[in-house]
Amino acid sequence: MAGPDQAAQHSTEVLHQRKSLGQCPVKMALTGFAFAGIIGYFVLYSKKKPEASALDVAKVTAGVARPENTHPRN
Repeated sequence: MAGPDQAAQHSTEVLHQRKSLGQCPVKMALTGFAFAGIIGYFVLYSKKKPEASALDVAKVTAGVARPENTHPRN
């Protein structure tokens, strides 16, 4: 078992962490945003009505849909 002097020695260590990230934080944020958008699109696409097109789903995902894109066609 470790003694008190060894516990004090290990208390200042960084637990296998690097000082800098491997990727640029902006690049990682943009990648995460893209993944969230892709997952959101596929969730909405899987729940769409049969009369809705893939373009209608994309418009809703992007937030640019108008009522004619979201109401059933006659």
